[in-house]
Amino acid sequence: MQGIVLENVTKRWDHFYAVDNLNMVIEDNAFVTLLGPSGCGKTTTLRMIAGLDTPTSGKITIGGVTVFDSERGINIPANKRDVGFLFQNYALWPNMTVYKNIAFGLTNIKKELPTIDFQARKIASLIDILEKPDAVQEIFEACKDRNGKLSEEKAGLRLMEEYRISQYTAKTLLGFKLFGSKYEAGAVRARLDKLRADLTQIREKHKAEGRELNHRYEVTQSGQVLQSVRKLTKEEIDLIVRRSARTVKIGALLDRYPSELSGGQQQRVAIARTLAPEPKVLFMDEPLSNLDAKLRLDMRLELQRLHVETGITFIYVTHDQTEAMTLATRICLIHNGVLQQYDAPLDVYNRPNNLFVADFVGNPSINFIEAAGERKPQDGSYSMTIFGGIKVKFTPRDEASADGEPESQEAGTSAEKSNKDTVFRYPIAKVNEGEDRSRKEAANPEYVIGVRPEHLNIGESGSIAGEIYSAMPTGMETMVKVRIGSYLLTGVVFGGVLFQIGQQVKLDFSGDNILLFNRESGKLVARGSMEVIE
Repeated sequence: MQGIVLENVTKRWDHFYAVDNLNMVIEDNAFVTLLGPSGCGKTTTLRMIAGLDTPTSGKITIGGVTVFDSERGINIPANKRDVGFLFQNYALWPNMTVYKNIAFGLTNIKKELPTIDFQARKIASLIDILEKPDAVQEIFEACKDRNGKLSEEKAGLRLMEEYRISQYTAKTLLGFKLFGSKYEAGAVRARLDKLRADLTQIREKHKAEGRELNHRYEVTQSGQVLQSVRKLTKEEIDLIVRRSARTVKIGALLDRYPSELSGGQQQRVAIARTLAPEPKVLFMDEPLSNLDAKLRLDMRLELQRLHVETGITFIYVTHDQTEAMTLATRICLIHNGVLQQYDAPLDVYNRPNNLFVADFVGNPSINFIEAAGERKPQDGSYSMTIFGGIKVKFTPRDEASADGEPESQEAGTSAEKSNKDTVFRYPIAKVNEGEDRSRKEAANPEYVIGVRPEHLNIGESGSIAGEIYSAMPTGMETMVKVRIGSYLLTGVVFGGVLFQIGQQVKLDFSGDNILLFNRESGKLVARGSMEVIE
């Protein structure tokens, strides 16, 4: 597949823009999370790519095929886009077993598929199994009860799991009555000879018609696999259901009903059902929000594994930045319908485009410090004042653009936007939350400094005096809030360090990932290091 391309995609209702002139390229096999606060347009974006919502304007391409183009009047429906859906509501049929829930969508598939000689493929599978009869006998022995009686149901399940065969092939093998208490090597050899002769006869029949069977037992002619419009056979459906169930580790639950499953197991069934038709793209709209915290973590690991194993492009909607950071290969962060940043998770975290991105991504949240000052032309550093009198020097290591303001997007249509874009009002943590936070104009250009909690050094030595306002140890780390006058800064101290409320401490800023933003525009100016000037 050639990926997914969105060009100037806009969705609006009258003057309200749900998505505003979105341009984005989703690479093949990527795991992209659409991240943002509630109502920002992430679900609308997903639904437009999937074909559930029609854009007002723009163009969408999936795998090199144009599925929507407002200018050319193209709008391919969702069921023709070869995509899968996984939503917050699992929507499992309560009156169907897990097996039937997974198989439900497969029974309605009718499309151009390879022509396969299923009888030949079944015989070939039986030959492969019977060529190692001792291993088969071990399976049968393991499926006997304490009285030596064979459980054919258990043996069938073991055969399907061990040899990746359908229940129909397993029943045929059991029907031979070659194993168990009556195991005889001579009878197995005789059956093998018969199966080999049958397979040779089938091949000769195809050859007489000018055709051949390849290694997958697809019918070929002149080296090309013959295609035909057909439905999936019962055996194909069975193999797909069991393969999907194994992928999400619910192979032992196929005979149960949804009411007999836990929330996590139901979620796995929904995933298996979505994976069964082998979609090119898998859309997920907050699929883990109904699970408890521990189960959410487990399912994140499973989704990450599934993405690697299946090679499918995942597009995942969430407002949980932790999910986005841990799962995605790229994060698409949206606010008020406008794309704020589209980058790898660590790039979004370490080099946010603006104040909104910096504030939204990160737990604990970033510290914002207002600063007034100017840039020194001699060495390019910034001399600034913070906390009403403390002088600091900011030394850039890399800068955003010449003016510190990345190119903004324009509205997709000429209609006036009722949900107008405004500069993000960054939070300043203070002891008195009711204190006036009005943004005062200064004679010099004003800035906002962003300091991640891990870049705040808290201890007995440092350049700034502070007081422990709160300390919350979790074992591996302690989240600390330090009071500096009327301001609060959040830091993270790793290890078993204990702090007392009211304890006097010193702090400094570490590393070269301190962020400097333009206060008026909210855009990133530079990343660098900061030190207190004595």
